[in-house]
Formats: sequence, structure tokens, C-alpha cells
Amino acid sequence: MTKLLDRLAGPGRLAFAVGLAGFGVLQLIYGDFVPGRAPQWPATIPGRLAWAYLSGAILIVSGAAIVFGKRARWAAVLSGTMIFLWALLRHLPELTANPHGRVLTQTGKALALFGGAFAVAGSLVAKDGVTGRISRIVNSKDGFLNLGRWCFGAWLILAGIQHFQFTDIVATMIPAWIPGPYFWAYFAGIALIAGGAGLLLPQSARLAGALAGSMLSLWVIILHIPRAVAAADPQRRNEWTAVFEALAFAGIAFVLAGSLRAGSTEQARRHRSPEGIWRLTRPVGSRPLE
Repeated sequence: MTKLLDRLAGPGRLAFAVGLAGFGVLQLIYGDFVPGRAPQWPATIPGRLAWAYLSGAILIVSGAAIVFGKRARWAAVLSGTMIFLWALLRHLPELTANPHGRVLTQTGKALALFGGAFAVAGSLVAKDGVTGRISRIVNSKDGFLNLGRWCFGAWLILAGIQHFQFTDIVATMIPAWIPGPYFWAYFAGIALIAGGAGLLLPQSARLAGALAGSMLSLWVIILHIPRAVAAADPQRRNEWTAVFEALAFAGIAFVLAGSLRAGSTEQARRHRSPEGIWRLTRPVGSRPLE
């Protein structure tokens, strides 16, 4: 089981990278910022198209960097920072004024994508050969991976709760050829809550990530892609955004499933040891402990 979970990080990064690049393509087509479904560009400020095209190009390049392993860690950090600044932070005033419904959903998606991007970055630290005291300290605390675990776990729980709050809407999204839409709406809500709770518990985080990623991947195939292909304007944009969101979310779940053990428990034990603490704080050029 452990070896199987270890193999999930690579496909997870690929799925997340394709999701990022997909967001970038949508931005070039529609001229608006997509990941996290950020609030609209302020009407009184010029430059909407320039920002949409620039940030879209950054997302496409970041996705390609993660796929090909070229500065992949920093590409993930850049995309996560951009989502944090332009989507998550800008949602907060709206969330304060209206803490439910659509605003809460979009804020949760921005939170998940921001944390997920940093989880992808954390899973790539060792491969990128990043060195330096700051990087070692971050890794010793599992900062990036745990940030992703908490953000994504919280989003899954929120999404599951909303399946019960808006069951009638969720049921309409179940394909017509699947019987019992209300049963599946409730079942998916329970599964999302369980997956989120499992991610928040270190002992079950890997398995929860694998199961959540499998469920989300299945949704991409049987739910989101058919809806996007069948959609007409103006709904087409929303449906393709949902495709790339679900793909990115599945990728985040698989990255966490494949990375948390090696990047979390074992590494934390090493850095809590006297030798590990010395490695983090030693002056440059000093000799190892005898």
C-alpha cells in the first residue's frame, strides 16, 4: 500500500499542472482571471486584459515547468502566491459581508488552489535540489505540505457540507443515466467531509488523499467533461473552469497522498534529533558533529 501511495505524487503533479495550464488558456480566451474565481476586475481601474493575459501566460508556463521539472518548485510557489493575492485575499471582504453561498464556495476554491500549489512545491523540494537554510527550515516543519493539507482538507469539508445545504442543485449535476441523483448527492457530501477530515488527521492523511483524488478524478471523467462538451455559451466557460478545477483538486489530493509520509513524519523525526537541529542551525562551512 505504501509503495502504491508513493507513486501518486507524480500523476498528481501532472494533473495539477494541466489544471493550471487550462486556467491560463481560459484566461487568454475570455480575458479574465480564472483560478479561485476571483472577484471581477474593478471597473474603475484600467488594465484588465493586460493582467488576464499576463497571469494566463504565467499559469501556462508554470504548468509546463511542473510537467517538465524545470524550476517546478518555484513555478508552483509563483502560481500559489498569485492565487493567494488575486483570488483568496480579494474574496475576504465579500466573504465578511456575505459568509455563505456562492462567495463561500469561491473562497474555498481559492483556498484549496493556493494551498495545493504550495503542497506541489513542497513535494518537489528534494527533486529540485533546493538548498539553503530557509528551505531546510521550511522542510523540517513540513510547511508547504501541511499548508496544502490543511487548506485542501478544509475545502473538502466545506464542499461536503454544501452538498447538504444545496442538495437540489447538486442533484441536477448528476448525469441522467445514473439513477438516484439525491442518493449520490448525499453520498458525495459524506465522502467529501470524510476525505477532508481524514486529511486533517496525520494518521489517515495519505489514504484520505488517495481516496479523495480517485473520487475527484472520476468526477472529471463522468461529470465535468461531458457537461463542458455539451455546454453552450454563456455556460461553456463555467463548465470548462469546473473541469480544470476538478482536475487540479484531484492532483492536489494525489500529491498529498504521495508526499506526506516522506515529507512529513520521517523528515520531522530526523529534524527533531540533535543532529537534525544542528544541520538546520549550523554556520556555513562548519564540520559535522562527531
